[in-house]
Amino acid sequence: MLFRKQLPLLAAAAMILGLMGASEAASDFMTTGSVTSQPVGHYELCARSPDECRQVTQRTAPVELTRDLWDQIIDINNRVNLTVIPRTDMELWGVEEFWSYPDAFGDCEDYVLEKRRLLREAGVPAGNLLITVVRQPNGDGHAVLTINTSMGDYVLDNIEPRVLAWSQTQYEFLKRQSASNSGKWVSVNDGRSVAVGAVSSNR
Repeated sequence: MLFRKQLPLLAAAAMILGLMGASEAASDFMTTGSVTSQPVGHYELCARSPDECRQVTQRTAPVELTRDLWDQIIDINNRVNLTVIPRTDMELWGVEEFWSYPDAFGDCEDYVLEKRRLLREAGVPAGNLLITVVRQPNGDGHAVLTINTSMGDYVLDNIEPRVLAWSQTQYEFLKRQSASNSGKWVSVNDGRSVAVGAVSSNR
């Protein structure tokens, strides 16, 4: 009789564990919301170079994360991080925000643009390479590149040298480019308990 009473409890526990597993799997991918404001630096980049924001695609499936693609991601992330010397927009241009492709110097958005360009040249669709705005634990704004893959959303960063799953970073994710239109931006529903820690403010 006691065993029969335990059966509903065991079934409920199994269901809860199944939901937890589904939640963990879902966390591999960011959840995006409605259309939101475009960063001023990106808006001005689009005004200077309209082709940057004319990439309109149908709903993009995550790119297949093969061993070869992973090696390319690591190589491009390392190469750009090592070759571009960090400088702020104020140091380079005398303004707070100026998004551009880096020559020898650049800030976080410039690293992102160059990595996005190289990965597109390697064959990754534009709809899977999304400029993303985050907040660091110290409160500073920052930009990273998100690559949407079959194994989840991964982040290429100029502060953190490793390519990490977005859920493994210490950032609060705010918004990113739309996967269907590179000139539009959507909010990110982070939904995580954001870790608090010291992260360099060097962009």
